[in-house]
Amino acid sequence: MDEAKTIVVYTDYKSPYAYLAKDLIYRLEDEFRVRLDWLPYTLDIPSYLGSARLDERGEVVESERSPHQWRRVRYSYMDCRRQARKRGLVILGTRKIWDSSTAAIGMLWAKRQGTAAFRAYHDRVFERFWRRELDIEDPATMAAMLVEIGVDAAGFPAWLAGEGRREHDEIRTAAEAAGVFGVPSFVIDGELFWGSEHLPDVRARLAPRTG
Repeated sequence: MDEAKTIVVYTDYKSPYAYLAKDLIYRLEDEFRVRLDWLPYTLDIPSYLGSARLDERGEVVESERSPHQWRRVRYSYMDCRRQARKRGLVILGTRKIWDSSTAAIGMLWAKRQGTAAFRAYHDRVFERFWRRELDIEDPATMAAMLVEIGVDAAGFPAWLAGEGRREHDEIRTAAEAAGVFGVPSFVIDGELFWGSEHLPDVRARLAPRTG
C-alpha cells in the first residue's frame, strides 16, 4: 500500500473558525489514507483586528479598535454562532484577546501521547474555552486538563517554560515562512490552503484519479 499522505493542519484555540472546522478536518482521516499533523499557530489578533476587553455585562471597558474592526469582529461572531447552532455547538464571544500559547503547548504535549490523547485534549479545550469554562492562559489549568484526559503531566510545567515554548515559537516562525497567516490552514504537497471553505479543494487533492 502507498504511504499515507501527510496534511499539516494549523489551528488556534481562540479562533472560532478553527473550532468549527475541527470535526470536518477529522473526517479526512476517516475517509482518506492520510495523516493529519496538527500544529499550533498562535494568532496575533491585535495586529489586524485591534484589541478590546469587556466586563461581565459585555460592556466595552478597553478598546483599541477602529469602527471597521468592530464591524468585522461583530459580524464574525454572529456568523460563527449561526454556523455553530446548526451543529449543536456553543460559541460565546470572548471578553478579551487571549494568549492561547499555553494551551497550544499543552496540545503539543498531548500530541506526543498519541492520537487518542491528542483528540481528547483538542476536543475538550475547544469546547470548554468557547463555553467560557476554561482559562487557557493558566499553566495549572492546562496541566489539569492533561491529567483529566489521562496523560502524565508531571513534567509539563518545566517543558512549558522551556523546550515546549521554544518548539511552539519555532513552529510559528516556520509556519509564517511557509506563508501561513490564519487558521485553520492546511498544507498538502507543499501548497497552502486557508479556511474550511477550502476543504473541498483538499478533498479533491486526495481523491483517487481516474483515467
